[in-house]
Amino acid sequence: MLVSSPDPVIDANLAIALDALLAEHSVTRAAARLHTSPAAMSRNLARLRRILQDPLLVRAGQAMVPTPRAQALREEAAAVVRSLGALLGPGASVDPAGLRSTFTLQAADVVGAALAPGLLELGRREAPGVSFRIRAEELEAGPALRDGRIDLEVGSIDHVDPETRVEALVELRMVAAVRPGHPLTEGELTPARLAAAEHVAVSRRGRFTGPLDAALAEHDLRRRVGIVLPAHLAAMTLAARSDVVCLVPAALPGAAPSPLTRDAEALGLRLLDIPLDLPVVTIGMAWHPRHTADGAHRWLRDAVRRTLCAPTDAGAARSQQPGSDEVR
Repeated sequence: MLVSSPDPVIDANLAIALDALLAEHSVTRAAARLHTSPAAMSRNLARLRRILQDPLLVRAGQAMVPTPRAQALREEAAAVVRSLGALLGPGASVDPAGLRSTFTLQAADVVGAALAPGLLELGRREAPGVSFRIRAEELEAGPALRDGRIDLEVGSIDHVDPETRVEALVELRMVAAVRPGHPLTEGELTPARLAAAEHVAVSRRGRFTGPLDAALAEHDLRRRVGIVLPAHLAAMTLAARSDVVCLVPAALPGAAPSPLTRDAEALGLRLLDIPLDLPVVTIGMAWHPRHTADGAHRWLRDAVRRTLCAPTDAGAARSQQPGSDEVR
């Protein structure tokens, strides 16, 4: 009974060794090229000779010359190695100017309003083929990121699935925003005076209470919330037209101004420090891990990073340096 021998298994290292040997016509130089020992390269040559049933390189005086079979394999071996490099190497960097994409982000209205000018400016200058769609916080972010309905969530990330990648971008504090001439702009703002004023709360779920109420409760104080609105920009507009107080995110003391405060300033609102210990608000971005190494998505994340973390000149000319993606 005849038993056929198994087909030879050629690994990627042998293909790379073949390419080096045929390029260098020398075991020693091929070994140096691949940062290995001459002995190891001699073993590779012996294996290749057995598999290909050809000596490949033969002595001609002090040199080695390729056989006709080796000469015929030269270009093919080089092409295989190039293909392996493209297949197994890191992804090539993406030229933003060549992108033709629409990126969908999900963010609260005040975050979306802060992002839009910077993203448009960066898009015009670096990626003119890119468009942005900013959705309200209407989808459950984890499943929406997973199934591709949104590319990036930006805001206060507090509902993270285990696989979701998250990067913190900036820390903010909440301040009280009132119209010019509001009674709270005169004299010292105390917890009691703040509590006595009428407030507008912002909640997509219609909640009347939040961290400010917990802080006031520690002083045995309670504020009156006359109305709850689903969006910050609507609350700011109401505060500009009435005597209600709304809360607005602002930069921490000593930090650069935040773009999330620009709309309040554009409405002419006065921003007052709140004399209470309120928690810091962290604005971050979240994405699905399948996009982590994608060049186009890396550009998107860097554009968001530059817009929110360098708000004084989001459109200034800067070399694109992809920031480190912090994961949780």
